[in-house]
Amino acid sequence: MNAEHLQLLLVREMPFGKYKGRVIADLPGDYLNWFARKGFPPGEIGRLLALMQELDHNGLSSLLEPLRKR
Repeated sequence: MNAEHLQLLLVREMPFGKYKGRVIADLPGDYLNWFARKGFPPGEIGRLLALMQELDHNGLSSLLEPLRKR
């Protein structure tokens, strides 16, 4: 995990599904956990979803707050 990946969570939008168009950092935990159980999609989106799920699951979503204020 690096600062660039964290920044991408705030700008990269979900390209499909129920939350299409919502930035990955704003996806609900239940949705992220569903991906964790079923499998993350391939590529960058999958890596970012996995990172966000890890942050959310471990109560570390607040790490994104300073980046949101920029």
